[in-house]
Amino acid sequence: MADDRSFHKPVRRPAEEFDRLYAGDDPAEVSRAAHSTAGAILARVRSDASEEAVQRLIAHTRDHGIDTIAELWSRSPAATLPGALWRLYLLQLMIHDDARTAAVLYERGRRAIASADDLVAGAPSPAGPRELVELIDTILRGAFTGDFAVALERAAAFCRVQTAGAVDLADDHEATEPDRASVLTARALRLSKFADELTVCARLWRRDSLN
Repeated sequence: MADDRSFHKPVRRPAEEFDRLYAGDDPAEVSRAAHSTAGAILARVRSDASEEAVQRLIAHTRDHGIDTIAELWSRSPAATLPGALWRLYLLQLMIHDDARTAAVLYERGRRAIASADDLVAGAPSPAGPRELVELIDTILRGAFTGDFAVALERAAAFCRVQTAGAVDLADDHEATEPDRASVLTARALRLSKFADELTVCARLWRRDSLN
């Protein structure tokens, strides 16, 4: 991974958030709160999709950080509505937090990957830091105002392109910078897992089974 300079303002590292656990007195109550808030937010914005409301949701992590969302949704299983939304927000934060690295990995990945994932994700060519920030915000917007499954599939495709880029770049550094190669490989593994989870969520949503 590249250095930890923020693209916007300093926030907790997204990689740390993947593994972060939040204490709770009653796991059942935490689960109920996660599901009820996720369902309520999605239902409300879909019933009244004003630009102001949608923009507040898209800009939440930029303006307020990830903590509130993490406390609500970070412990939700992957194949649930709060789990899916949590992963979308984490992906958005990861790109906002270090868009320059994301752009490098995406461009490497789109050249290395032999699939339609680049087309599904929908990034322009070439895709610089600003273009990737706009893309991930567009995907999140689509989750709130468009076809939720399509948004999840685009996010999963985006992760697969990033994974290919991280693997490709790790190979370049294996002999001369093994520590950097290890960091890139770890990121690739996380993003690959993320892509699989988002794909499962999209399938469940299409079957009306993502609860």
